[in-house]
Amino acid sequence: MDAPAITRLPAIVDALAPADRELFSRLYSCYLVTGRLILPDQIRSRARLRFGEVESQQIVRVTNLRTCESALFNSLRAIRPFQTPRSSHVKETVARAGEGPFARPLEETPCDTFGRIEGAHTITASNVAKYDYLHALIIFKDPDPFVTDEAVIADMLDVAMRWYQEAHRACPAAIYPFFLWNCLWRAGASILHGHAQTLITHVPYSTQIWMDTVQKRYRQRYDADYLEDLVAVHEMLGLGMRCGKARVMAYLTPKKEREVFLIAPKPADLAPAISETLLCYRRMGVESFNAAIFMPPIGQDGTCYARIVDRGDLSSVTSDIGGMELYAGTAVIAADPFRLIEQLGGG
Repeated sequence: MDAPAITRLPAIVDALAPADRELFSRLYSCYLVTGRLILPDQIRSRARLRFGEVESQQIVRVTNLRTCESALFNSLRAIRPFQTPRSSHVKETVARAGEGPFARPLEETPCDTFGRIEGAHTITASNVAKYDYLHALIIFKDPDPFVTDEAVIADMLDVAMRWYQEAHRACPAAIYPFFLWNCLWRAGASILHGHAQTLITHVPYSTQIWMDTVQKRYRQRYDADYLEDLVAVHEMLGLGMRCGKARVMAYLTPKKEREVFLIAPKPADLAPAISETLLCYRRMGVESFNAAIFMPPIGQDGTCYARIVDRGDLSSVTSDIGGMELYAGTAVIAADPFRLIEQLGGG
């Protein structure tokens, strides 16, 4: 039997037991189509050498029917040519991470009005150019921006949770926390020194509002938990695994390449899975990523979840985000989720 691959997804779904196929169809639709083109004689041999049989290429589209997320998969996207320059001295640039103001946060960064939160490996600073009115940085004491150590990640999450509590005490109306980690400039970080970001506000951000709506509508319609069913669908397709108390998915409708979706009872329970994901990324050559953690409002119970996505080659000056992602609402993806789950399970 052929190894699982995204191009086999419709066949994999068709082979499921009826109850499993019905569950998949609650959450997802997918199609496999063939894109065709005609090569001029002048470039046929060169194109075939680079791409293979490019005249006929398989494209898979997966749509999450509940969240409206959508992704188009075509492995040829990974080997397409670029006519853009590539920046040099990347390693030398990253090596300078310890030279900036975050190397001396007590002297060179502001603090929040309620002070700083400090852990064994991290310390907070108030963001000097805030996204929102309660917005802080969590600065790693070691400047390496690509952190994979579970103890450091656990410390970062503990400091974040303590910061949320202090910020909430200072502003009781602020009950909606959001955690963000942009690793290096491809992911939007302006400072090389490793750091994450915490925000808390009295009005939840749009993605959280939408996901809450999705979960409520799903429960009303199916009397079931959306996130539990999301995990079940990924696991029955071979795209899910467990890491401690966290459930890990090679997500079927990723924002961009190699997105991993994590679900756990509490933010602290995510630390081992985040560590394993980033170790996997490092083995795969990923150099830059975005991570976000969504959690219940302060004082309320609920599941938390995280999303982590590869942001591409640091030396490339070509953006990984284009008009399809910005305006069509559909990501164009080269990486196969079935290869990603193999890597995640092979650590």
